[in-house]
Amino acid sequence: MEPVIARKMWRTLEPCHGLIYFAPEALAAYEALGVTGRDGYFASRAAPMGAVPAEVVIATFFNFNPRVVRHAIPSAWDAATPVQLLAARLGAADAALRRAAGALLGEAGVTRAAELARIAAEACTMAGRPLHAAHAGLPWPEPPHLALWHAITLLREFRGDGHIACLVEAGLDGIDALVVHAASGEVPRAALQTSRAWNDAAWAASVARLQDRGVVDDDGALTGTGLALRQHIEDQTDALALAPWDTLGEEGCDELRSLVRPLSRAVVDSGTFGFR
Repeated sequence: MEPVIARKMWRTLEPCHGLIYFAPEALAAYEALGVTGRDGYFASRAAPMGAVPAEVVIATFFNFNPRVVRHAIPSAWDAATPVQLLAARLGAADAALRRAAGALLGEAGVTRAAELARIAAEACTMAGRPLHAAHAGLPWPEPPHLALWHAITLLREFRGDGHIACLVEAGLDGIDALVVHAASGEVPRAALQTSRAWNDAAWAASVARLQDRGVVDDDGALTGTGLALRQHIEDQTDALALAPWDTLGEEGCDELRSLVRPLSRAVVDSGTFGFR
């Protein structure tokens, strides 16, 4: 199977997992435990690893300003235990999916999608995949739409861990990766810089480093070298993420995408991400 299928699967499945980072239900659930604002994101996603220090979160989340991670960790562990945060996150995912997808969650196709996604998720290897491995140690939830959400979470973290390995191998640190992403034109600089809490001085310093390497030009756009580097990273990320989809097979992948697509569209159309 061609590695690009891994990217196609990620793009189709991602909204069903990604809503947890934007849903008001999640923010409210974490705040009820005393973990407020952006701190809830770091604490809830890191919680499967246990009450780890900030350095572990900085390493595994990769492209956030360490300052905002240190604001959240370890103080979040004083407010709530990882077990409490995991329960709050799962409850928020349940509520957000029910709000966004409604009656679609009760259809038989969700049960089948959960079965297929679990086959793929359980084919993932754990070596060198810390966030995936931590999530893989959690129990499988019920009902089917939460089992599907959990499976997609495992697959997403598996891909993400591999992507970070590719960025490190390419000699990019967290902010460098964001600058390259912005230079590609796929996501505006403001969205990447603000969401990861980097100031203009840090951004400019990264641009200067990448200019010295010939990755971006004087206007901050990708050079031929930069385009080739980014393509190499994306291709390698796909290759490292291929194992679960090889296990599922072409027909299984096609079936899973067709079953999840209506759910993903419903999530996007719900406005949870701030756009439609």
